[in-house]
Amino acid sequence: MGGVSELPIFMVERQFADELEASAEQADQINLINDEEGVRWLYSFLSADKRKTYCLYEAPFADSIRRAAERAGLPADAVVEVSGLVLPDGTQTRVPDEVPAD
Repeated sequence: MGGVSELPIFMVERQFADELEASAEQADQINLINDEEGVRWLYSFLSADKRKTYCLYEAPFADSIRRAAERAGLPADAVVEVSGLVLPDGTQTRVPDEVPAD
């Protein structure tokens, strides 16, 4: 594929009732479910109070992300397809074709 993503990129907003306490074991389980739904979790941002996350995903459809979230017992309050970035100098660019999955 040469590093070019063929799937859309989505931003997922999640609101948790309590402070999020994630473990490697939980992340592994989520990744297994995501694989079954054709979803790839790229990375997440965690709010200072640890009750909200903003996650970047690669998936064929928003519904794929919603199904994976439901199976994993995670909220998916908003799922929005994104196509570009606005940089600090005001220029716009596409979402990177490849995001490290570390």
